[in-house]
Amino acid sequence: MPLRDLALGLAVIIIWALNIIVIKLGVAELPPLLLTTLRFALVALLLVPFHPVARHQLPFLLLLSVTFGSLHFALLFIGLGQAEAGTGALLVQMGTPFATLLAVVFLKERLGPRRLVGLALSFAGVAVLAGGPTLPSPLPTALLLASALGWAISQLLIKRGPPVPPLALAGWIALFATPQVALGSWWFEQGQWQALGTAGWAGWGAVFYTAVMSSIVAYGLWYGLLRRHPVNRVVPLTLLMPVLAVLLGVVVLGDSLGVHKLAGGGLVIAGLALIVLRFGARRPEPAS
Repeated sequence: MPLRDLALGLAVIIIWALNIIVIKLGVAELPPLLLTTLRFALVALLLVPFHPVARHQLPFLLLLSVTFGSLHFALLFIGLGQAEAGTGALLVQMGTPFATLLAVVFLKERLGPRRLVGLALSFAGVAVLAGGPTLPSPLPTALLLASALGWAISQLLIKRGPPVPPLALAGWIALFATPQVALGSWWFEQGQWQALGTAGWAGWGAVFYTAVMSSIVAYGLWYGLLRRHPVNRVVPLTLLMPVLAVLLGVVVLGDSLGVHKLAGGGLVIAGLALIVLRFGARRPEPAS
């Protein structure tokens, strides 16, 4: 990968790692479902007018708005409000093992020994995290794992569904998810108007950052890299995201960094590496 594209890939990973920290700061000033609603509304406003889709794609996008919008993002924001940033980032990475298992069950993909070991290491890492003091109470832990499952289901749907350009996908999912999450905020949260009036740079900055930087800028750069390079050269960069999120949580938020987080996080990342990386020598190019 050229140095310029490698730098772009690392910039995307940094943006996504910072996104975890920004969400933590944002939910301290705005209720999590309200923050998610504002994020979706801004994404939809910036993308939908410029990225139309065909009418027959709307049911597919509506379904994704439930799994990717409401299930993944809403539960992520709620769970991060009650968990340490680094621990939350590690738990959400379980979306990759979940997606692997779903592909085996529903797409009949083969699960070779390497990926089987990767799955075992990932779930062992969560078990190690569970034995330490940084794992949140059972409810936010379950919410973060459910958020990871929502991401995994969404990846399965995207793989099997009609092709939709990435930014159109993000915009229309956000449009359909906005009323869903807004209704959830109305039902389950209180003091929304007061929170809007008192929110400072952290709350409104989180709305802007999660919508513009994380969703639009980062995904735009990421899918540009995927168009220019093989997937197995680009996707391994995502292994750096939870590592950076843990370090940023320690430096910015004062999160703890104990043996359970180091060992459990290491197992999770090692498992992810076995799942997403392809090992072995590259075949020589045929002579021209």
